Amino acid sequence: MYKIYNVNDYPKGILECAKYIHSKWGSQENYPYFENAMLNSSKSEDAIPQFYVLVNNDQIVGCFGLIINDFVSRHDLYPWFSSLFIEPEHRGKRLCGTMFEHASNIAKSIGYTHLYLTTGHDGLYEKFGWTRIEDAYQPSGEVTKVYRKPVLHG
Repeated sequence: MYKIYNVNDYPKGILECAKYIHSKWGSQENYPYFENAMLNSSKSEDAIPQFYVLVNNDQIVGCFGLIINDFVSRHDLYPWFSSLFIEPEHRGKRLCGTMFEHASNIAKSIGYTHLYLTTGHDGLYEKFGWTRIEDAYQPSGEVTKVYRKPVLHG
């Protein structure tokens, strides 16, 4: 059975979450960035940033975050759905949809009407109701795709 935990509530501790998320998205040099971001994330679900882990049988098998900016030039758009990862052996079970729904419910409860994400992938997000709206720029100058999804209603 899969369960989503805010990293602040994960039974094995926030540092286990930081290590996991860093292992998927970090580099050798930036573990302190990930740890500090999580240690200073919102402990309640009424503010951003927040980070989450997907757990199955007491093992972290995925992650995502809700953040104010995902290192792109569109600082006027937020909140951003970030850091999506699902272990390969758990893919194909529509767990992305479960995580998108969880994030959408949180964003709606805070008062947001849309979520945004940036990606280089094609095809995945559209299956879950995301719409590509434009391109934005990363700090390196590279172009990245920006997607938007309305939060769930009712």
